[in-house]
Amino acid sequence: MDFFISNAHAQAAGGAAAAPNPIMSFLPLIILFGIFYFMLIRPQMKRAKEQRSMIAALAKGDEVLTSGGLLGRIDEIAEQFVVLEVSPGVTVKMQKQAISAVLPKGTLKSA
Repeated sequence: MDFFISNAHAQAAGGAAAAPNPIMSFLPLIILFGIFYFMLIRPQMKRAKEQRSMIAALAKGDEVLTSGGLLGRIDEIAEQFVVLEVSPGVTVKMQKQAISAVLPKGTLKSA
C-alpha cells in the first residue's frame, strides 16, 4: 500500500530543499487546455459562425437542404421561418435553423 502514501526522504544535511515552481505544476493543465481549444472549441466556433452567415444570406429562390433531408426552393422568408416549395404546389414552413446547406442552382431539376 505504498502507492497511497508518499515515502519521506531524508533531507541532505548541508542543502536546503528547493521549492517546486508553481508554473511547472500547472503546465500540463495549461497544455491540455491549449490542445482542447485548438482541436475542439475553435473548429466548433468556426462551424457555428459559418452556419449563422449561411442562414443570414438566404434569399428567395435558393435551393436548400434541411437537416431532416428535405430538398426545396425558398418561396418566402420571415424572421425565424422560411416557406419551402418541395414540389410544385406543395409548400412546407420550417425554421431557418433547420436549413443545413444551400445547394447549387438546378440541383432540384436533376434530382
